Amino acid sequence: MAFRDLIPWSWGKKNVPVHHEEAHPVAVLQTEMNHLFDDFSRTLGFGGSSPWPFGHGARAFAPQIDVTETDDGIRILAELPGMEQKDLQVSLSDDILTLKGEKHMEKEDKGKDYYRMERSFGSFHRAVQIPCEVKADQVNASFKNGVLTVTLPKTDGAKQAKRTIEVKTN
Repeated sequence: MAFRDLIPWSWGKKNVPVHHEEAHPVAVLQTEMNHLFDDFSRTLGFGGSSPWPFGHGARAFAPQIDVTETDDGIRILAELPGMEQKDLQVSLSDDILTLKGEKHMEKEDKGKDYYRMERSFGSFHRAVQIPCEVKADQVNASFKNGVLTVTLPKTDGAKQAKRTIEVKTN
């Protein structure tokens, strides 16, 4: 006699075996890993439901940009490691500075008993709104050691438009 036979609310009931279909542990792990990578790639902008406006096959990245304003102008620094000058485009339209680029890297390694080829690619598109009027014909862009520097000199009107306001206490 089993212990459950002593419990009064189970008297008179038949025990019907219930068959639960359980997935194989490896299949469960694979499903969880697929969900993890899908979520991760969606947050970085890779894949079909990408928040990025780039193609589905290309990897998108957003370079770090520093914008500094001085009395004379605006300086924008963009960190673009591994890129070359020929892969960059800089344009100014009205008050929007646009930085575009595409990165291609191919690395080949041959040894006595092995051969390895790695390829990576990605593109970016950053638009920065310029907060004042600049001399569009004097904008300067230079690229050195993976850092793009764009200098935008202010117009005379933009230089004079800055006004310091005194803060008073009550």
